[in-house]
Amino acid sequence: MQTEKSLAGLQMLNCVKVLQRGQTLLYPTDTIWGIGCDATDAEAVSRVYRLKHRDEDKSFIILVDSMDMLRRYVADVPSVAYDLIEAMESTPLTVIYPKGVGLPQNVLGNDGSIAIRMVRNLFCAELVHRFGKPVVSTSANLSGQPSPLALSDISDELIAAVDHVAIVEESASGELRPSRIIKLEANGMFSIIRD
Repeated sequence: MQTEKSLAGLQMLNCVKVLQRGQTLLYPTDTIWGIGCDATDAEAVSRVYRLKHRDEDKSFIILVDSMDMLRRYVADVPSVAYDLIEAMESTPLTVIYPKGVGLPQNVLGNDGSIAIRMVRNLFCAELVHRFGKPVVSTSANLSGQPSPLALSDISDELIAAVDHVAIVEESASGELRPSRIIKLEANGMFSIIRD
């Protein structure tokens, strides 16, 4: 038991170091397997675009571990956001906020918006907390291919291309799938982008 805890702690330390060095990480998120990097590092974000063969006009989701962290990267958090996050506590929810701040242009939408999910599963929450900054979360697939629910679903090409693969227990009770996405407008109105 102690050995398992030590290995898990070492794995987490390795993942945090990868992010601190501006490198890419393949890891299980609270939804599907993802590719991550430091969301505040423009070059690291560009590298993820290249790995996925994805157009840079399609923005990424970033993960935060708390409302405090969320508020640091959103110009104004509409009050409805707090209600939505609380109401969806047991379902992964990505909220697109009208204006991101303190982030590189290539992680924002063309209109300056930012897609953020507050993670609740233990691995992701601890990863983001220890790193102290938001982490990019995009599906671990080449653009246009199916989203991977397990490490075994990820192409060998992508596994070889990232800097580190997080070998952790694949958590998941129930079916894994991409998060629900809701877009907020500056006037407090919202629309469902993906259910």
